[in-house]
Amino acid sequence: MRFETRALHSGTRPDSAYGAVSVPIYQSSTFVYQHISKNQGFSYSRAANPTRQVLEDTLADLEGGKSGFAFGSGMAAETTVTHLLQSGEHLLCVADMYGGTYRLLKEIMPAYGVTSTFIKMETPEMIEAAIEPNTRMVWIESPTNPLLNVVDIAMVAHVARKHGLIGVIDNTFASPYFQQPLGLGMDISLHSLTKYLGGHSDVVGGAVITARDDLAVKLKKLQVGMGPILGPFDSWLVLRGIETLALRMKQHEANARAVAGYLNRHPVVARVMYPGLEGHPGYHIAKKQMSGFGGMVSFELEGGKSMALEFLRSTRLFALADSLGGTHSLAENASMQSHASMDIEYRKKIGISDGLIRLSVGLEHIDDLLEDLEMAIK
Repeated sequence: MRFETRALHSGTRPDSAYGAVSVPIYQSSTFVYQHISKNQGFSYSRAANPTRQVLEDTLADLEGGKSGFAFGSGMAAETTVTHLLQSGEHLLCVADMYGGTYRLLKEIMPAYGVTSTFIKMETPEMIEAAIEPNTRMVWIESPTNPLLNVVDIAMVAHVARKHGLIGVIDNTFASPYFQQPLGLGMDISLHSLTKYLGGHSDVVGGAVITARDDLAVKLKKLQVGMGPILGPFDSWLVLRGIETLALRMKQHEANARAVAGYLNRHPVVARVMYPGLEGHPGYHIAKKQMSGFGGMVSFELEGGKSMALEFLRSTRLFALADSLGGTHSLAENASMQSHASMDIEYRKKIGISDGLIRLSVGLEHIDDLLEDLEMAIK
C-alpha cells in the first residue's frame, strides 16, 4: 500500500471491539484479565494501551520500521534513547541541532556518565576521526534545526555500522512522508509528534522507531520501566493528524518553496537557508535522500538582530511562537527561543546568529503569506 493509504489503515483498524472506523480512545488505566498469563494483551496502560498501540504500529509502518514507541514529549523520546547507553560511554552528535537536544546531551547526561562530542559530519573521515574507544552512538538531524543543513544519512549509517555504533536521526523536520532514514541504514528514527505528525499545535508527544529487534526489546523495557508514555487521548490526536500528513506536507512544501524563493530574491535578505534552493550546499544530497524539501525556512536580514526583531513584531500571519509543523505559520528568533539554552559562543561557532529567523511555513494561502512578508520586511 502507498503512504497515504497506510496512514489511514495501519494498526488494528477498524477497532476489533465494535468496528469503529475512528480509533477509539481507550481512556482506561487498567484492563480486566481473562486469565493470568504472561501473554495478557493489555493489563495496565503504562505497559500498553490499545489507542497508543495503533499509533505505535502506524508510526513503525510509515517509517519502514518494525517497532514504534510513543512518549509524552519529543524530549522524553530522546531521553529514553540516551538510556540505551551506559555510564562511561560516549556519543557523537552533529554540530548544529535543536537547542533542547543540545542541553540534554551537553548539560544533563554527563551527570549520568554519558558524554558527547559535537562535530560536523560532512565526510566519513570527519566522523571516524572523532570516534573514541567508548563511542557507542552517532546522532544526527537532517535537515538540521535551525540552520537546515543536510547530512548524508546513508554515509553516516555506513560509518556507524562499520564501527558498531547505534545510528540515531531526528527526522522531525522532514517527517516520514519526505524521508525514510531507516531505509537508508539508520537504526533509530526520532520524532517530536508535536510537530508535523500531530500537525495542529494541539498535542505534545514524541516517538522512537526502529527496525532492529534487539533495540526494540531494550526500548520497550525502558518505556515500561521509566514510564514516559503518551496518553490515549494524545495518541488519538496524533493519529488524527497523521491521517492528513501527506496532504499537509505537500502544501507545507509548496508554500515553503515559494517563501524561500521570495526571500532569496529580496534585496535586504542576507541569507536564506532552505534545502530546496539549488544554491543550498546540501541541495544535491537532499534530492538524493528526500522526496520533498519540507516546510521550514530560515533566513537572516542585512540589518541583523534589530531588523529581525522588528520583523517579528510586524508580521500578522507568521505568529511569534515556539514550535513548528502546525497548520498555522510561525516565526521565531532561534537565539532567543528554540536555541536559547545553547551558550552564546557555541551558537556563534556553528552559525546561529542573533538575527536568525526560523519560519514554520503553514497552510495559509501563499499570496497572503508573501504579502505578510512584504509588509514585515522593512
